[in-house]
Amino acid sequence: MIQPQVFKANDIRGLVGGGSPEWDLDGARAIGAAFAAAFELNGHEFVMGRDMRAGGRELSLAFAEGARSQGASVVDVGLASTDGLWFASGHTHLPGVQFTASHNPAGYNGVKFCLPDAAPITPELMARITELSYVELPPVAAPGGYRELDVLGAYAAHLHALVDLSGMRRLTVVVDAGNGMAGFTTPAVLGPLDVEVVGLFMELDGTFPNHPPNPLEPENLVDAQRAVRERGADLGLVFDGDADRCFIIDEHGDVVSPSVVTALIARAELARGPGGTIVVNTITSRAVGEVVEAAGGTVAVSAVGHTRMKALMASHHAVFGGEHSAHYYFREFWGADTGMLAGLHVLALLARSGRPMSELAADLPRYAASGEINSTVADPKAAMAEVAAAFEGRGTTSWVDGLLISGADWWLSVRESNTEPLLRLNVEARDDARVAALRDEALAIIRKDS
Repeated sequence: MIQPQVFKANDIRGLVGGGSPEWDLDGARAIGAAFAAAFELNGHEFVMGRDMRAGGRELSLAFAEGARSQGASVVDVGLASTDGLWFASGHTHLPGVQFTASHNPAGYNGVKFCLPDAAPITPELMARITELSYVELPPVAAPGGYRELDVLGAYAAHLHALVDLSGMRRLTVVVDAGNGMAGFTTPAVLGPLDVEVVGLFMELDGTFPNHPPNPLEPENLVDAQRAVRERGADLGLVFDGDADRCFIIDEHGDVVSPSVVTALIARAELARGPGGTIVVNTITSRAVGEVVEAAGGTVAVSAVGHTRMKALMASHHAVFGGEHSAHYYFREFWGADTGMLAGLHVLALLARSGRPMSELAADLPRYAASGEINSTVADPKAAMAEVAAAFEGRGTTSWVDGLLISGADWWLSVRESNTEPLLRLNVEARDDARVAALRDEALAIIRKDS
């Protein structure tokens, strides 16, 4: 069983189990067969990983059964963060599949796909997987094989090789894994370093008993903020469920904007590769562009979403990319996103600077921001059109990635989520009062029928 709504723009995500499941083991088996056929994997291997969500092993094995029926051979890396699966794909030069629902609530599971070397799939390929999932594909004469591969140690070694970790002062770092996959990867990556790790919720538990696995929601950062203050830590790292995103907390327990983190890493990467390109998305702060320009780099702007960001990273051979959702992309990591590598970069910058995190962040241009505000609306496109009409003549309007209105010293973005039935609003301006006024005006239009 597969309900059509599980097929998203870039991946698969839907409810499993409970009273109203949107896909099940039979659905996973059908999707596996569709994946193998769409990727033309008869006689070829692919890597497969999964996070700690309940039922993930069973779903992945059902998927593997379907893929093998079409002649594809499975290289099962077992438990893996999403960036661990991207590593496995790059390490083996094979296409990959990761079972995860990222930051979604516990009742969800899903599938992310990649081409060899962690390259993003195309919309056409995603559409082909969707189409073939509803076709009964006859099994091929020779089914594919199955083997297991442990990549955790090689993953940690690769990350260490990408960051200059020499000459670092000892730091105390709070790591909030949120019972997600950072609890699996942190000991391997941070364990060998001269770092005191204060671990929060490191036990793998797909029911998320302590807080939801979505660090975009401020309430899910509170535990790490409190721990940083109580322990006098230098830094906090907060990961989402599949650990491909990392939020940064400074020594005061304040959240460091992901756009600030993007600017800091971009500046460091441009120092190593002068004149390079940095990829950002449409809701990244203008501060990033100002920092990149001052460092001699150029900015390329992508629509929101990891497949789009990775595609633009590849086409520009970009050295680094960052999204305001705390996805960070590295050329030396096959252009893919990795929260743990971003965390390592921030640790290295902080340790070598001899300054606190808040001072590093304060050096950058400052803008006020609303943060992402979500609304459930009956007709998202109509709501965006009404916002556009209300702001007509007050800025430049773009529809490349939802609605983006850009003024002289402010911008406003309204776009549909790629993964949830939500309309997302982001506002940035020079001061808090301007942000509040723009935010309230847009929200009044978006939520008028709520």
